[in-house]
Amino acid sequence: MQRRSALPALLLGVALVGAVTALPAVAQTEATAPAASASAPKTNPSAATAPEPQGKADVAKLMASQALPDVVIGNADAPVTIIEYASMTCSHCRDFHSESYPAIKADYLDTGKAKLILREFPFDPRALGAFMLARCAGDDKRTAMVDVLFDQQREWAGAENASVALLKIAQLAGMTQDQFTACLQDTELQGKIVAVQKAGQDEFGVNATPTFFINGDKYAGALSADEMAAVIEKHL
Repeated sequence: MQRRSALPALLLGVALVGAVTALPAVAQTEATAPAASASAPKTNPSAATAPEPQGKADVAKLMASQALPDVVIGNADAPVTIIEYASMTCSHCRDFHSESYPAIKADYLDTGKAKLILREFPFDPRALGAFMLARCAGDDKRTAMVDVLFDQQREWAGAENASVALLKIAQLAGMTQDQFTACLQDTELQGKIVAVQKAGQDEFGVNATPTFFINGDKYAGALSADEMAAVIEKHL
């Protein structure tokens, strides 16, 4: 597990317009690459041992209102709730979303067995800016925007001029350049994203990305599709 100190807002510089506050120290955890399957079902929970949770949080507190409204992927009444705290610049979060998430979505989110809520836990100022753009796209486009940002993470997260790369992504979501600039200068939105992160850290002990809570059970680190499926099956 890597740990890094908070990065000052100046790291955004001209790459992301607007001031951004320093973020609390967080860490990234190692990802586990799942075995992909071309046939349905996409997961094989019997092929994996469900990892032991690293803690437990009160589900009612987890589901309490946040500084920003949760965007639910799947049936809101699904019996299993997965809450993911992620950073847009976290390579292990990217790997989870490219390698494990599609299978989990097909077998559990799309079938009404589980729902997933991704909450902002920005690792650095660029991640904060990316999350701001995803929120500015609107709740109906936020999930798709997050998907694209993860898919293209290598293009914008390490770019010399992140603004150019992020603007192209924002335009795909229908933003104009003026809207893009206004979004990144929205200090109220910025503060709400930081508040979501702070609540995750202070109330639920999140200090790494990705961190999952599955019906309250805490798992720090990316899970393979089969590992997550095995955990979900325990709650069905």
